[in-house]
Amino acid sequence: MRGGTVAVVGGSIAGCAAALAVHRGGATEITVHERTAGRLADRGAGLAVHNARYAELAAAGYMDAGMPWIQLSRRRWYTRDGHRPLGRPVGELPFPFRTYNWGPLWRELRDRMPATTVFREDSPVRTVEASADGAAVHLADGTTHHVDLVVGADGYRSAVRGAAFPDVRPAYAGYLAWRGTFPAERLTALDGPADAWPVEDCVFAVFPGGHAVIYRIPDGSGGHRANWVLYTTPPPELDLGLDTPTSLPPGTLGAALHAHFAQVTGELLAPYWGGLLRLTRPEELFIQPLYDCTAPRYAAGRLLLTGDAATVARPHTGSGAVKALQDATALEAACAAAGTWSEVAAAYDASRGPVGISMMQLGRRLGDALVLRGPDWRTVDQADLDALWAGADAGAFGGRALPGARGPGRTARG
Repeated sequence: MRGGTVAVVGGSIAGCAAALAVHRGGATEITVHERTAGRLADRGAGLAVHNARYAELAAAGYMDAGMPWIQLSRRRWYTRDGHRPLGRPVGELPFPFRTYNWGPLWRELRDRMPATTVFREDSPVRTVEASADGAAVHLADGTTHHVDLVVGADGYRSAVRGAAFPDVRPAYAGYLAWRGTFPAERLTALDGPADAWPVEDCVFAVFPGGHAVIYRIPDGSGGHRANWVLYTTPPPELDLGLDTPTSLPPGTLGAALHAHFAQVTGELLAPYWGGLLRLTRPEELFIQPLYDCTAPRYAAGRLLLTGDAATVARPHTGSGAVKALQDATALEAACAAAGTWSEVAAAYDASRGPVGISMMQLGRRLGDALVLRGPDWRTVDQADLDALWAGADAGAFGGRALPGARGPGRTARG
């Protein structure tokens, strides 16, 4: 494709990558509509990228060594054992991952977008409509913009997916992901061995009905932050109204949820790991209810879907940002090879649709194996852990390889 107008709905990592992809693919007029006003760079949640996926994305020009990162190498598993600070070591597995901070990574991608791209903050999209020769974007301010193509990068509550596939809705998985991150300097307040948590370690602290995943991320200024996610089933007496996709941002958790968090970290996790999570201040805690969803196709006429707008996979897969970046590389390839927008849509859907189904199914298997139907961790040893992880197909943790991925010899483009 050469020329053409594209509207990207959503300006997070998926949206910035999609804008970069269509620019490289030949589009000349690109507008990104981001509903929030100036808060994206402040997000501090962590994410992990498998070394092999990083190599692919670096070769494609969507990541590079200049983006702040930390190298991990090992995943250690612990379960509570009386008053032992770290608990009982269950086993360990390789963990060849690079960790990133969402905010600095977003800023890097935002800066890579061409100067001609219009990035509109505080620009919520009410709905979109596709036609035979283009699409219309209807904004909340009452204006309408006509373009050749719309890329929906607007997350798990996607307006673009709702327009393309109105019957597809995320389904609640039955449990929660608690999240927190804080400056690594707070770790000095913990009681425990000085070498309890080496920088290269990702910790899985497991208990009946859930687990915590703990690793360090860069703070974007040369330091580190502790980052964690805790998977639990909410108390049955709590009616959180989670059947409709939602989230519980920092500062919105009620007393009952804080009491549940205190019970899990104080009684189910080993003292050191529970204490680490409690270093997160109450106003810093937030909850991500988990959902499953994938669109039947990644394209419907002139409407394309990317990132969580296309597929919502549980974060056990470690594929959220990775898959969004992989979607972008596939979109770029489709634009570069096709001669019409219909050909772009068909090629992109054929490349990414099967991946979405695969990642959603993997997330369900991991959720069953680690949360909903987890083992009795008191008796699990290294051999059991190896078998459990292999049976859940967890080798794909961190995103599937790109079809036809090229090695690091490809020159990155700005």
